[in-house]
Amino acid sequence: MSGTIENREAFLENIAKKLNRESGALVETPDWTNQPQWAVYQNSSKDQLVEIMKKASELIHTTIFETTADQLADTLDNAITEYGGAPVIATNDHRFSDFGLTDVLRKSDAYIWNVNNGHKNIDVAAQANIGISIADVMLAESATAGLFNDKDKARSVSLLPVTSIVIVPKSLIVPRLTQAMQMVEKKVEEGSEISHYINFISGPSNSADIEMRLVVGVHGPVKVAYIVVHDL
Repeated sequence: MSGTIENREAFLENIAKKLNRESGALVETPDWTNQPQWAVYQNSSKDQLVEIMKKASELIHTTIFETTADQLADTLDNAITEYGGAPVIATNDHRFSDFGLTDVLRKSDAYIWNVNNGHKNIDVAAQANIGISIADVMLAESATAGLFNDKDKARSVSLLPVTSIVIVPKSLIVPRLTQAMQMVEKKVEEGSEISHYINFISGPSNSADIEMRLVVGVHGPVKVAYIVVHDL
């Protein structure tokens, strides 16, 4: 897809003029006196954040499994069975191997996302019963999984299957979006490569647009489950 951008400079010049600035001039970040966004749950331990996350999950129709690193394979295997089994698709994330989950994925005949297969990946995801991903950050306040998607960790795996299972390392649970964005900013400052698409998922898709009645599973997974791994 291609196109042209017209009148961009004139538009930006006009905006800058309204703000009494020169177009392209650097703007210093304000030093706010009050920053309440950092105070929420700032003194909470990881165990307390897990409890906060569990309560938030109840409100968004999301199931939580808790396990230890050495029991993760069995927990994932049981979750796959509980949600109906194959067809299963998983992201091409090296952490599946690091967590010792290769055999579980092989047992369920899981399709592993392969960028070389092009659109076939999306077709498989659309027909899958379960999609399995590993979170890159988890927001305890809203039980929101942050997925830093790329060519190997595609968003289709968490959005298209009937059920989305997200593995959540306990060490990656933070209080809220404030800390997640701080992680991203730090990577930018360090010059590290970051995801071009960061996806935040809060439970199964839902809508209350029709007659003010909540309908779950409207335009995405009907069911969502988090597997919290006590990896600390």
